Amino acid sequence: MEGGTNVNVGILGSGDVARALGAGFHKYGHDVMLGSRAPAKLTAWSAEHPGARVGSFAEAAGHGEVVVLSVSGRAAEQALSAAGAENLNGKPVIDTTNPIADAPPDNGVLRYFTDLNESLMERLQERFPEALFVKAFNSVGNPHMVDPRFEGGTPTMFICGDNDGAKRTVRGILEQFGWEVADMGGAEGARAIEPLCMLWCIPLLLRGEGDHAFRLLKRAGGT
Repeated sequence: MEGGTNVNVGILGSGDVARALGAGFHKYGHDVMLGSRAPAKLTAWSAEHPGARVGSFAEAAGHGEVVVLSVSGRAAEQALSAAGAENLNGKPVIDTTNPIADAPPDNGVLRYFTDLNESLMERLQERFPEALFVKAFNSVGNPHMVDPRFEGGTPTMFICGDNDGAKRTVRGILEQFGWEVADMGGAEGARAIEPLCMLWCIPLLLRGEGDHAFRLLKRAGGT
């Protein structure tokens, strides 16, 4: 989405994140299709967003010039397989997932099924090598993913990925949605970005506080 051009967007998922991002893309004039194993459960959402469409994972991925992966971390590989590698190859795939384990949190700290030396996005990139994965939208609650408004100013979305062109596309989307963007390099950066979800969730799980986001501050006069 370089230069503000609107694109076809295929979203894999039908949960809160998928619906929030779908509404955001629709608001900004993108041609959106949500993909689900049970498209019928998106009937009400589709009616609220005239022109947006729903279909299967494969149909949504085929529709998208940009694909958004918005399922649980444990279902991520299965959803991509259902979408079909041929529908993902050469396309930016915005990976919103986190590797949250089924086990309950420890005093508000989520458990992950990965470790600090391997991210979920790296696993997905290895499994689908021709897709252009970019990590984004994983470290904030879905009510704030589009047009975030915070007293402290514009929040920062941390991204990473191996393809510079795909990251430029995702940067354009994020800036359109109202974010500052910090590029954390290649796919290995997801090892640091994915745990931000753990940090973001601690106030939510301990105190029910979910109206916050991260912001990267730079020294005055610094580069």
